Amino acid sequence: MENFKSSFFKLKIYCEQENFAGWDPYDGLNSKFFQVLPLKKWDLARLAWIQGFKRSPINFRPLFGVPKEHNNMGLGLFLSGYCQLYEIAQTGNHQFGSAEEIFTKIKYLSDLILSYQSKGFSGSCWGYNFDWQARRLFLFPAHTPNVVVTAFCTEALFEAYEITKDNKLLETALSASEFVCNDLKRSKVKGGFLFSYSPIDGNNTVYNASLLGAKILLLNYKYTRDEVLLDLSKEAIYTAVKGQKQDGSWVYGLLPIQNWIDSFHTGFNLNALQLYVEITGDHGVVESIEKGMIFYLKNFFLENGMPKYYHDRTYPVDIHCPGQLLITLNKLEKFNEHKELANRVLNWTIKNMQDDKGYFYYQLKKRWSSKIPYMRWSNAFMFSAMSNYLLATHGK
Repeated sequence: MENFKSSFFKLKIYCEQENFAGWDPYDGLNSKFFQVLPLKKWDLARLAWIQGFKRSPINFRPLFGVPKEHNNMGLGLFLSGYCQLYEIAQTGNHQFGSAEEIFTKIKYLSDLILSYQSKGFSGSCWGYNFDWQARRLFLFPAHTPNVVVTAFCTEALFEAYEITKDNKLLETALSASEFVCNDLKRSKVKGGFLFSYSPIDGNNTVYNASLLGAKILLLNYKYTRDEVLLDLSKEAIYTAVKGQKQDGSWVYGLLPIQNWIDSFHTGFNLNALQLYVEITGDHGVVESIEKGMIFYLKNFFLENGMPKYYHDRTYPVDIHCPGQLLITLNKLEKFNEHKELANRVLNWTIKNMQDDKGYFYYQLKKRWSSKIPYMRWSNAFMFSAMSNYLLATHGK
């Protein structure tokens, strides 16, 4: 247990010293060098540039002028993590910070999130701080809002509102339902629909993205009791349930190139279904959660605690995978039941994926690995995950 706390403090100090800003696996197009080249208008060049930065074990970002920046999803993860720490402090346990110190961080991160909202849409929404080219299918310009970032920011703002009682946070979080209802597309699937990833066409049939849209509506329904939001979220939830395979798994999406099954998106799905049960009292999806949880725990973690990205092969080992386990076990109230697994996975992750400087690595691969300190993907995610772990072990 002591090594877990020491690991967390090292991570916390690193992130605070960096002011929660940093690089991202997909931020290659933020390069000042690339932005002056005519190649930036060619989709293949953009894709190659992004993938080159993402796949390289050497960090070329300083050389090519990629700045460290705040990432909205990272800020949402940090804010959520500090809210977990505040809950611990409220029990009288101040070893992770006093309530006053943590409150200051919550206020600071909340204000940052409010300041980075995307403009020109029906409701509150957020995107990434970089242009993102997904294969050759679609380009999302920087700050184009998407449901994933919006969901993480919205949930964190609701959590922060419960602590600060700042009505600006509540109003902003509630407004996100307008973005989901009015700006996201709905693809008809299995007698229901899936919410799109973004207002821009392309990623329209991804299960975890649709469930995150439903999650935003459910969190809003909890405060407003708006039956329209409930009905929409229920339809999206049950569409995802119908898309679940008999073994309890979900493919990532419905495009031919999206038929993989991975660990952390499975966790996203399970968290959304659990939230639906908690808020609505509808137990019609409990069997789906149970099947999904069995598949998740059976297929994505080795006996020694090593986490897997895909269900059918070991590598790469991605830092999201151990992080999501800690969050999922806590959110589904399964932590005590699977505490030994959580400890094994966290211990393996600290031993193999945390740098002496405190940050966590992005991915381990069989031949070469990326140990670049990505703030959103690696460190914000593990900060939130370890805060969930600490809440489960110290705050309840």
